Amino acid sequence: MKSRITITDIAKLANVSKTTVSFYLNGKHEKMSDETRLRIEKAISKTGYEPSIVARSLNFKQTRLLGVIIGDITNSFANQIVKGIETYAKERGYQLIVGSSGYNIDHERQYVRSMSAMGVDGFIVQPTVDFESMWMNSGYEKPVVFFDSPNSSNHQGLWVKTNNYEAVYEATEMLCDKGYRHFVIVTADPYVLRTRLERNRGMTDCLDLKGYKYDLLIADAATTEEEIEQKLAPIISAHEDVCVFVCNNWLLTKVYKVMQQWKHQMPHQLGLIGFDSLEWTELASPSVTTIVQPAYEEGYRAGKILIDIIEEKNEEVPNQILKCWINEKESTCKK
Repeated sequence: MKSRITITDIAKLANVSKTTVSFYLNGKHEKMSDETRLRIEKAISKTGYEPSIVARSLNFKQTRLLGVIIGDITNSFANQIVKGIETYAKERGYQLIVGSSGYNIDHERQYVRSMSAMGVDGFIVQPTVDFESMWMNSGYEKPVVFFDSPNSSNHQGLWVKTNNYEAVYEATEMLCDKGYRHFVIVTADPYVLRTRLERNRGMTDCLDLKGYKYDLLIADAATTEEEIEQKLAPIISAHEDVCVFVCNNWLLTKVYKVMQQWKHQMPHQLGLIGFDSLEWTELASPSVTTIVQPAYEEGYRAGKILIDIIEEKNEEVPNQILKCWINEKESTCKK
């Protein structure tokens, strides 16, 4: 039976010490010969042995588990982030425990507690604005890497993010050059995540400098398409050369459906730009211009930073900013 096989049995079958088997199980193969590694692999394959995470953590004071807390696991950005983290974690012999906080500080606190109880070696977190103070008062000493929304005004600690502010500022300048003169920003509550604030300010700072007007529409997951239409319709009818900027990829779908009634005005009198290039944005008619952030790479880098700290190698830059790019499509492509 698999449950009766122990590390001692594997060591005997492979004719090596228990310590050597433990090193193998924890991915420490640097000083191990190919012959020894193959003998251990064959012994594990023959017996169907499955190592106990708890036992390994007792021997090495590590579980090789990483706790990942993300705001909303259902959107494509989150999926790519987790995929990037998981890819690097697997390369280094780590596994993930993933929790979706719903951008709620109480849920974040609960996940930190439960993941800490499981013995995770460190955390990768998309934090709300209240996370940092909660973490500092929690007494936990495991390393934590922030992605997407590092909170500190001085950006201390470990983090990886994208250049949200600069990317939106650049996109806004491009849209102004195309002739759009009135802008609508559709966003979830910008004071929940620093990322949302950066995106909003990237556009508003540029528009303020140019003296152009804009409207701000706040929405959330419960906001219906009908409610969005009620807010958008008066603005679009009252102004010429309007461009709508949707800050969140999960809101972009709703806004696009609402704007289908005005598709004949796009892109010459009406523009639409969103964040994150989803598959449907390329296939839609008109296709949608988006600001694309390298989510997979962001996750991969976050994994590298955390594991570098856990393994005390100090080879990774602790703070990293990745560049977004503009994927221009029909919704703003004036000829």
